[in-house]
Amino acid sequence: MGVRPVHPSIKRALGLKRAVDDAELLREWKRRTSKLCKPCWELQYCPYGRVVEDFPLLPPIRSEAEHHNEYLRSALRSGRLANGQPLDAKRRRAFRQMVADYEGDDYPETIPKVLTDTSCRVFGHLCPVFFVAEPFTETRDQRSHTRAPSREVMLKVVRRDGQICQRCHEPVRDDEVEFDHIIPFSRGGRSTADNLRLVHRNCNRRKSDSLRDVLHPEPIQHVLDLRRRKR
Repeated sequence: MGVRPVHPSIKRALGLKRAVDDAELLREWKRRTSKLCKPCWELQYCPYGRVVEDFPLLPPIRSEAEHHNEYLRSALRSGRLANGQPLDAKRRRAFRQMVADYEGDDYPETIPKVLTDTSCRVFGHLCPVFFVAEPFTETRDQRSHTRAPSREVMLKVVRRDGQICQRCHEPVRDDEVEFDHIIPFSRGGRSTADNLRLVHRNCNRRKSDSLRDVLHPEPIQHVLDLRRRKR
Protein backbone atom coordinates (compact mmCIF):
# COMPACT_ATOMS: atom_id res chain seq x y z
CA MET A 1 0.00 0.00 0.00
CA GLY A 2 1.56 3.29 -1.12
CA VAL A 3 1.90 6.55 0.77
CA ARG A 4 -1.12 8.82 0.42
CA PRO A 5 -0.08 12.00 -1.43
CA VAL A 6 0.71 15.05 0.71
CA HIS A 7 -1.23 18.03 -0.65
CA PRO A 8 0.92 20.85 -2.08
CA SER A 9 -0.68 23.36 0.34
CA ILE A 10 0.73 21.37 3.27
CA LYS A 11 4.24 21.38 1.81
CA ARG A 12 3.90 25.09 1.12
CA ALA A 13 2.90 25.74 4.75
CA LEU A 14 6.01 23.87 5.88
CA GLY A 15 8.22 25.90 3.56
CA LEU A 16 8.96 22.89 1.37
CA LYS A 17 9.19 22.55 -2.37
CA ARG A 18 6.40 20.69 -4.12
CA ALA A 19 8.91 18.13 -5.44
CA VAL A 20 9.89 16.93 -1.93
CA ASP A 21 9.20 13.21 -1.68
CA ASP A 22 6.01 12.53 0.33
CA ALA A 23 7.32 9.38 1.99
CA GLU A 24 10.54 11.11 3.03
CA LEU A 25 8.60 14.05 4.46
CA LEU A 26 6.34 11.81 6.55
CA ARG A 27 9.26 9.67 7.76
CA GLU A 28 11.05 12.79 8.96
CA TRP A 29 8.03 14.01 10.92
CA LYS A 30 7.35 10.57 12.34
CA ARG A 31 10.95 10.44 13.55
CA ARG A 32 10.59 13.82 15.26
CA THR A 33 7.25 13.07 16.92
CA SER A 34 8.39 9.66 18.15
CA LYS A 35 11.35 11.18 20.04
CA LEU A 36 9.88 14.48 21.25
CA CYS A 37 6.72 15.70 22.89
CA LYS A 38 5.17 19.13 23.15
CA PRO A 39 6.59 20.83 26.27
CA CYS A 40 3.10 21.91 27.39
CA TRP A 41 2.22 18.27 28.04
CA GLU A 42 4.77 18.00 30.85
CA LEU A 43 5.30 21.62 31.90
CA GLN A 44 1.60 22.54 31.83
CA TYR A 45 2.47 25.83 30.11
CA CYS A 46 4.02 26.85 26.80
CA PRO A 47 7.65 28.03 27.10
CA TYR A 48 7.39 29.59 23.63
CA GLY A 49 4.42 31.89 24.30
CA ARG A 50 3.08 33.85 21.35
CA VAL A 51 6.20 33.08 19.30
CA VAL A 52 4.22 29.96 18.32
CA GLU A 53 2.29 32.20 15.95
CA ASP A 54 5.46 32.68 13.87
CA PHE A 55 5.54 28.98 13.01
CA PRO A 56 3.65 27.25 10.17
CA LEU A 57 -0.14 26.99 10.27
CA LEU A 58 -1.54 23.98 8.46
CA PRO A 59 -4.25 24.70 5.87
CA PRO A 60 -7.90 23.86 6.60
CA ILE A 61 -9.12 20.61 5.09
CA ARG A 62 -11.49 20.77 2.13
CA SER A 63 -14.67 20.00 4.09
CA GLU A 64 -13.91 22.88 6.48
CA ALA A 65 -13.17 25.22 3.58
CA GLU A 66 -16.41 24.26 1.86
CA HIS A 67 -18.37 24.78 5.07
CA HIS A 68 -16.87 28.25 5.47
CA ASN A 69 -17.52 29.07 1.82
CA GLU A 70 -21.16 28.09 2.25
CA TYR A 71 -21.37 30.39 5.29
CA LEU A 72 -20.06 33.27 3.17
CA ARG A 73 -22.69 32.54 0.52
CA SER A 74 -25.42 32.35 3.17
CA ALA A 75 -24.34 35.69 4.65
CA LEU A 76 -24.44 37.28 1.20
CA ARG A 77 -27.95 35.91 0.60
CA SER A 78 -29.36 36.90 3.99
CA GLY A 79 -27.39 40.12 4.42
CA ARG A 80 -26.49 39.11 7.98
CA LEU A 81 -23.54 37.60 9.85
CA ALA A 82 -23.83 34.50 12.01
CA ASN A 83 -24.37 36.67 15.11
CA GLY A 84 -27.30 38.42 13.45
CA GLN A 85 -25.52 41.70 12.76
CA PRO A 86 -26.11 43.31 9.35
CA LEU A 87 -23.51 42.63 6.67
CA ASP A 88 -21.85 45.98 5.98
CA ALA A 89 -20.61 47.04 2.55
CA LYS A 90 -16.93 46.38 3.33
CA ARG A 91 -17.55 42.80 4.47
CA ARG A 92 -19.94 42.20 1.56
CA ARG A 93 -17.20 43.09 -0.92
CA ALA A 94 -14.70 40.90 0.91
CA PHE A 95 -17.12 37.96 1.12
CA ARG A 96 -17.92 38.19 -2.60
CA GLN A 97 -14.22 38.18 -3.45
CA MET A 98 -13.53 35.15 -1.24
CA VAL A 99 -16.44 33.24 -2.80
CA ALA A 100 -15.21 34.13 -6.29
CA ASP A 101 -11.65 33.02 -5.45
CA TYR A 102 -12.63 29.74 -3.79
CA GLU A 103 -11.25 26.58 -5.41
CA GLY A 104 -11.87 23.31 -3.61
CA ASP A 105 -8.75 21.72 -5.08
CA ASP A 106 -6.62 24.30 -3.25
CA TYR A 107 -7.34 22.47 0.03
CA PRO A 108 -6.28 18.99 1.18
CA GLU A 109 -8.96 16.36 1.77
CA THR A 110 -7.04 15.22 4.84
CA ILE A 111 -3.86 16.10 6.73
CA PRO A 112 -1.54 13.34 7.99
CA LYS A 113 -2.10 12.70 11.70
CA VAL A 114 1.66 12.90 12.30
CA LEU A 115 1.35 16.62 11.46
CA THR A 116 -1.98 17.45 13.13
CA ASP A 117 -0.72 15.94 16.40
CA THR A 118 2.07 18.53 16.48
CA SER A 119 -0.30 21.51 16.29
CA CYS A 120 -0.68 23.90 19.23
CA ARG A 121 -4.10 23.48 20.86
CA VAL A 122 -4.32 27.22 21.55
CA PHE A 123 -2.94 28.89 18.43
CA GLY A 124 -3.21 26.02 15.95
CA HIS A 125 0.31 26.50 14.58
CA LEU A 126 2.85 23.68 14.55
CA CYS A 127 4.67 23.54 17.89
CA PRO A 128 8.18 25.07 17.71
CA VAL A 129 9.66 22.13 19.63
CA PHE A 130 9.49 19.96 16.50
CA PHE A 131 11.57 22.53 14.62
CA VAL A 132 14.13 23.62 17.22
CA ALA A 133 14.42 20.76 19.70
CA GLU A 134 17.15 19.10 17.69
CA PRO A 135 20.21 20.85 16.27
CA PHE A 136 20.46 20.70 12.49
CA THR A 137 23.75 18.85 12.42
CA GLU A 138 25.07 15.51 11.26
CA THR A 139 27.02 14.79 14.44
CA ARG A 140 25.37 12.09 16.53
CA ASP A 141 26.51 13.66 19.81
CA GLN A 142 24.67 16.92 19.19
CA ARG A 143 21.64 15.23 17.64
CA SER A 144 21.11 13.32 20.87
CA HIS A 145 20.16 16.30 23.03
CA THR A 146 16.97 18.32 23.07
CA ARG A 147 16.03 21.92 23.80
CA ALA A 148 13.48 21.09 26.50
CA PRO A 149 15.23 20.35 29.83
CA SER A 150 14.19 17.36 31.90
CA ARG A 151 12.02 17.91 34.98
CA GLU A 152 14.99 16.98 37.19
CA VAL A 153 17.14 19.66 35.53
CA MET A 154 14.37 22.28 35.80
CA LEU A 155 13.94 21.67 39.52
CA LYS A 156 17.70 21.82 40.04
CA VAL A 157 17.90 25.20 38.25
CA VAL A 158 14.93 26.63 40.18
CA ARG A 159 16.46 25.61 43.51
CA ARG A 160 19.92 26.85 42.56
CA ASP A 161 18.67 30.26 41.36
CA GLY A 162 16.33 30.65 44.34
CA GLN A 163 13.27 31.49 42.20
CA ILE A 164 15.04 34.76 41.18
CA CYS A 165 15.25 35.90 37.55
CA GLN A 166 18.89 35.88 36.50
CA ARG A 167 18.34 38.82 34.14
CA CYS A 168 16.35 41.37 36.16
CA HIS A 169 17.05 39.83 39.62
CA GLU A 170 13.39 39.99 40.66
CA PRO A 171 11.30 37.07 42.04
CA VAL A 172 9.72 34.83 39.40
CA ARG A 173 6.15 33.59 39.87
CA ASP A 174 5.48 29.96 38.93
CA ASP A 175 3.40 31.02 35.92
CA GLU A 176 6.25 33.24 34.61
CA VAL A 177 9.05 30.67 34.77
CA GLU A 178 11.22 30.06 31.71
CA PHE A 179 14.70 28.61 31.27
CA ASP A 180 17.29 30.50 29.25
CA HIS A 181 20.24 28.79 27.54
CA ILE A 182 23.42 30.68 28.46
CA ILE A 183 25.19 29.25 25.42
CA PRO A 184 22.36 29.36 22.87
CA PHE A 185 20.89 26.01 21.97
CA SER A 186 21.22 26.90 18.29
CA ARG A 187 24.98 27.29 18.89
CA GLY A 188 25.35 23.87 20.45
CA GLY A 189 24.48 24.75 24.06
CA ARG A 190 23.05 21.85 26.05
CA SER A 191 19.89 21.73 28.15
CA THR A 192 21.85 20.96 31.32
CA ALA A 193 21.71 22.74 34.66
CA ASP A 194 25.10 24.40 34.16
CA ASN A 195 23.94 25.94 30.85
CA LEU A 196 20.47 27.03 32.00
CA ARG A 197 19.29 29.91 34.17
CA LEU A 198 15.90 30.85 35.54
CA VAL A 199 14.31 33.92 33.93
CA HIS A 200 10.96 35.69 33.62
CA ARG A 201 9.05 34.93 30.44
CA ASN A 202 9.15 38.62 29.48
CA CYS A 203 12.88 38.88 30.19
CA ASN A 204 13.48 35.89 27.97
CA ARG A 205 11.40 37.50 25.19
CA ARG A 206 13.44 40.70 25.39
CA LYS A 207 16.63 38.69 24.96
CA SER A 208 15.57 37.53 21.51
CA ASP A 209 12.27 37.39 19.68
CA SER A 210 13.79 36.55 16.30
CA LEU A 211 13.36 33.07 14.90
CA ARG A 212 16.45 33.69 12.82
CA ASP A 213 18.46 32.98 15.98
CA VAL A 214 17.17 29.40 16.16
CA LEU A 215 16.01 28.43 12.70
CA HIS A 216 17.41 27.87 9.27
CA PRO A 217 15.18 29.84 6.85
CA GLU A 218 13.78 26.52 5.58
CA PRO A 219 14.41 24.11 8.50
CA ILE A 220 12.75 20.94 7.26
CA GLN A 221 14.07 21.41 3.74
CA HIS A 222 17.51 21.92 5.26
CA VAL A 223 17.46 18.71 7.30
CA LEU A 224 16.21 16.72 4.29
CA ASP A 225 19.03 18.16 2.17
CA LEU A 226 21.56 17.17 4.85
CA ARG A 227 20.25 13.60 4.89
CA ARG A 228 20.30 13.42 1.09
CA ARG A 229 23.92 14.61 0.94
CA LYS A 230 24.93 12.09 3.60
CA ARG A 231 23.78 9.24 1.37
